[in-house]
Amino acid sequence: MKKYLNFKVIITQDEDGVFVATCPAIPGCHSQGSTYEEAEKNIKEAIKLCLKVAEEDEEYRKSIDFQDINSPRFIGITNIPINFSISF
Repeated sequence: MKKYLNFKVIITQDEDGVFVATCPAIPGCHSQGSTYEEAEKNIKEAIKLCLKVAEEDEEYRKSIDFQDINSPRFIGITNIPINFSISF
């Protein structure tokens, strides 16, 4: 039986347009992609690789925050542009 773990991932776009993905619960777990979808695919692979390392490395396994993996689903954060003039 497969067990599913839910990790929160932060994906941002840098100044060069590259999408950078980070999994804060897993130290050193980062990836990137030229599109959002590619970054998402790559971070999934990075998480799997980190968990594979954690199977063998007890010290690394202890550094992973497994507490938050079954919390309610996080939907997202976005920028909302507002056309508004402010005079100070």
